[in-house]
Amino acid sequence: MYVLARVLRFHILRLGVEVLTMLAVMAGARAFAQQEIVLTNVTVIDGTGSPAHRDRTVAIQGDRILAIGGGHQRAPASAKVIDLHGQTIMPLIINAHGHLGLTKGTTQSAANQTEENFRHQLLRYEEYGVGAVLSMGTDGKRFAEIREESRSGALPGADVYTAGMGIGAKNGVPPVGMGFTEVLRPETAAEARSAVAQQAAQKPDFIKIWVDDFWGQYPKMPPEIYGAIIDEAHKHGLRVAAHVYHLEDARLLVADGVDVLAHSVRDGDVDDALIAEMKKRHVAYIPTLSLDDFAFAYAGSPNWVGDPFFVAALDPGVLEMITSAEYKAKVQANKVTAQEQAALPQAMHNLKKIYDAGILVALGTDSGATPIRTQGFAEHMELTLMVQAGLTPLQAISVATSNAAALLHIADQCGTIAAGKKANFIVLEKDPSQDIHNTQSIRAVWKDGKKVSDGPLPAIIH
Repeated sequence: MYVLARVLRFHILRLGVEVLTMLAVMAGARAFAQQEIVLTNVTVIDGTGSPAHRDRTVAIQGDRILAIGGGHQRAPASAKVIDLHGQTIMPLIINAHGHLGLTKGTTQSAANQTEENFRHQLLRYEEYGVGAVLSMGTDGKRFAEIREESRSGALPGADVYTAGMGIGAKNGVPPVGMGFTEVLRPETAAEARSAVAQQAAQKPDFIKIWVDDFWGQYPKMPPEIYGAIIDEAHKHGLRVAAHVYHLEDARLLVADGVDVLAHSVRDGDVDDALIAEMKKRHVAYIPTLSLDDFAFAYAGSPNWVGDPFFVAALDPGVLEMITSAEYKAKVQANKVTAQEQAALPQAMHNLKKIYDAGILVALGTDSGATPIRTQGFAEHMELTLMVQAGLTPLQAISVATSNAAALLHIADQCGTIAAGKKANFIVLEKDPSQDIHNTQSIRAVWKDGKKVSDGPLPAIIH
């Protein structure tokens, strides 16, 4: 028995040593796989609205920011050290109102929504420092599948959030003739509730509704329809974002419980009563200023139309289209061009008033809804327009990062540069807190702790 006991003890001890050795090897492999990366000599704009922090050291491990310290911090001997030579990092932009797959070249159609086109557009967003996009109601029946492919990595590039199959008025906005064929169009309150309920199990991030009538050109969604949509969505724990233009529609939607006004009010000044109701009901606001600018800018020759940062974002044929004499004449002759020109300063005025009131404002652009609303470039244009509206560069950046993350309920993971958050940021040659146009000086894009792009422009232009 004594001999047997010694033999058993020997084998147990040997097994224990082997297990410990295996665990040590696994731990070493993990440590090697997640080698610490240390960025030195970096200016940090953290997305909170705080001033830029100069001469910082940022430690990254895996997909997370491990720590942020002073420039005197010593990196571990095993770390990979990258000297950024005073360049600036800011959080990846989050576009809380975009569209995916609809455009290709100069066309827009649900037929363009192929795996290849989704991939192309998500990678373009990423190249321009956009880390996530909320696709607002045009993803069709595959919306949950598209989102899952994005989250699993099957679709690389910007992360996808989705408002599922949006809901518009019969024969109304968004127009079928403009390619918006994958939209539900209920005619009764019961049908409206069914339109929400049929996609609720797939948990879209929002339900999108179109309430506008494009200056009387189309039927407007009746209040009893959008009231039923909002009520049904809330029963399923879903939030509702509304395409809106008119002040009176915004007032009615807020009273009915809408969660997000997904465009600016553009036909009059927002008043104190509406602002008070929005604050009381925690209604968020997405100004989409660039939408209005794009609508009339090409009647002339905007100063950015030949900028390589803009041109690099265009699909084949778009530059030729928007710079042609025929297109300029078409925009100039369009009866709504003058209204759009008047809408932009009104939208900018309302943005400043709403922002100053403390309402949650998040960046959105409506990029990808038409070929002229250029994905990637539009998000930087939006930042510029917000600053022209009276926000400081740091406030505009917080709208595009931490505020948009709060709207999407991902602020615990993204939207700011801080220890414990995802290492998602843009490396910029110049400091955008000094000039908002400097968000366009992209030198690298990092996502989940890895450099995923050198930006949209070739090194020779850098």
